[in-house]
Amino acid sequence: MPFTLRLHRVLKAPPERVYRAFTDPAAMCKWLPPHGFTGTMHHMEPKVGGSWRMSFTNLSAGATHTFGGDYLELQPGQRLRYTSKFDDPNLRGLMTTTVELTPVFCGTEMQITQEGIPDVIPSQACHLGWQESLALLTQLVEPDIPNG
Repeated sequence: MPFTLRLHRVLKAPPERVYRAFTDPAAMCKWLPPHGFTGTMHHMEPKVGGSWRMSFTNLSAGATHTFGGDYLELQPGQRLRYTSKFDDPNLRGLMTTTVELTPVFCGTEMQITQEGIPDVIPSQACHLGWQESLALLTQLVEPDIPNG
């Protein structure tokens, strides 16, 4: 039975910068792969109806898994909704990720809901991977580098 994951963070960065980290191919490759993985973006067209496709490679074992999906909703600085599907037939199902960004006095409150995660992925592994990815996202978006 597929499961749903909910995550919450407050980031010391404006919503527009956090949103950009989800829609810039180089940024996604920098923060989304959890520790021990590298990321390659094969295609990214961040517009409603557009698609994206990337892969993670395990640095230790060299194994690669590829996944991608479609953009369902894009409200700059506010909200993203997109689908994800693994190429691996053992990881069946269509996941939907919703990212909601709300400006707050110290930056951005971020709510992430990922629905339809294949049950063959242990929920603890999914939580751990997202925690690592969000730590990397924080490191990417929080520095305010002028004229950089």
